[in-house]
Amino acid sequence: MKVKFSILCALAGICMSLAASVDPEIQNKNVDRTIDISSQLVKINYKITLEHKQGKNIQNYVFVVPDAERQHLSFISVKDTQKKELKTTESKSPQGTEFIFSFGASPNPVVYIETVYTKFLEPYPAQITQADKQLVRYYGNAYFYSPYKTLTQKTTIHLASRHVESFTQVKPSTHSDTQITYGAYDNVEPFATEPIVVHYENHSPFLTVTRLQRWIEVSHWGNIAVEETLEIVHAGAKLKGSFSRYDYQKDTRGSQPSVKSYKTILPSSATGVYYRDMNGNISTSAMRILKDSVELDLRPRFPLFGGWKTQYTLGYNVPSFEYLFQNGDNYMLKMRLIDHIFDDMVVDEIVTKVVLPEGSTNIKLITPYSVQRLPDALHYTYLDTFGRPVISFTKKNLVENHINDFNLKYTFPKVMLLQEPLLVVGFLYAIFLVVIIWMRLDFSIIKQQEQHAHKE
Repeated sequence: MKVKFSILCALAGICMSLAASVDPEIQNKNVDRTIDISSQLVKINYKITLEHKQGKNIQNYVFVVPDAERQHLSFISVKDTQKKELKTTESKSPQGTEFIFSFGASPNPVVYIETVYTKFLEPYPAQITQADKQLVRYYGNAYFYSPYKTLTQKTTIHLASRHVESFTQVKPSTHSDTQITYGAYDNVEPFATEPIVVHYENHSPFLTVTRLQRWIEVSHWGNIAVEETLEIVHAGAKLKGSFSRYDYQKDTRGSQPSVKSYKTILPSSATGVYYRDMNGNISTSAMRILKDSVELDLRPRFPLFGGWKTQYTLGYNVPSFEYLFQNGDNYMLKMRLIDHIFDDMVVDEIVTKVVLPEGSTNIKLITPYSVQRLPDALHYTYLDTFGRPVISFTKKNLVENHINDFNLKYTFPKVMLLQEPLLVVGFLYAIFLVVIIWMRLDFSIIKQQEQHAHKE
């Protein structure tokens, strides 16, 4: 009985907190929702016009993501009418995950919400032959899932192709070309649900980076070396049966479920670029130097079908003066936490390791979003005495929206720059000293024998 009473009290507390955060006098006057499922990502954008029944100013708003969708949510951004990004706080509720944000008091504010979901589309059938088309299914809700009443709403779904096997029809709903429209629906109650399923053709690359390890080595002698090791899998419908290269080259379809190549974007100042796998350098890659970036066309040794994997290493150098800023003995490294790997990318996990010069102290990491900081370590190379500090951190479930800069602040005494030159000078001096001493010593056996015979 005590356990049941505790559970009931906990549920009551959760419901009370939900009721306290949601103002029942607020309602969604108009909701315009756009769902883009033309790639492997599900991108949902909302334009929500709010109003207060009593005509009062609105300061807080609660956006709810159901539990079934929360595990797929990779990115969320909320902006006001001036397109200024609003800070959100996340909390749990019985209806899902609440994202609560505040904005300037207004009687009829308009908010813009952008969300990106990964691994939300289901290949169906799960296995296809080399000549088959790739079909996927999207599961969603015809209504806007909200704790507030919605006066009117409309949903537009953008598809990858005109070919639609089937879709759930909730009147009014229409299908035209690569677009499905649901609504408008009026006077929808809070947390209303109307499940929909869209089964359609989608040949966009379903590539997923299962693990990305970045190694950034900072040198105060003018260079920053970057090396990335990537493990990639084609997460689309798995290939059923054997693969025929002859049939593959003969296939004249404009789009195929396999991936031949993709474009990676590097910094404009990148030099000494190399691209290799377990067998060595891959020479089929092509590099184009653009005005503001370096475009690298990567071609694996074989086309990637569903379930196939590849692993490779990509490295390059950039000048330190573009990313390393100094104020006396204080330094700040400002670099991308992740770069553009391919269009509509999905990264399951990234591990970044930054190697600082030996003698760096007072290290502080500042990231654009929350990451997991890993234990610091030491890295030894030539001319190191007590090791270079290695700062490591990791992040899971990333998309292109996560491309942003991190800052790494540290202190480095200028006198430490003399350490390596002095070690080299000392080493050379020691060699010359040994050579001089060696040349002055006489180890001749013949001369000793002649001196001994002369005495006799």
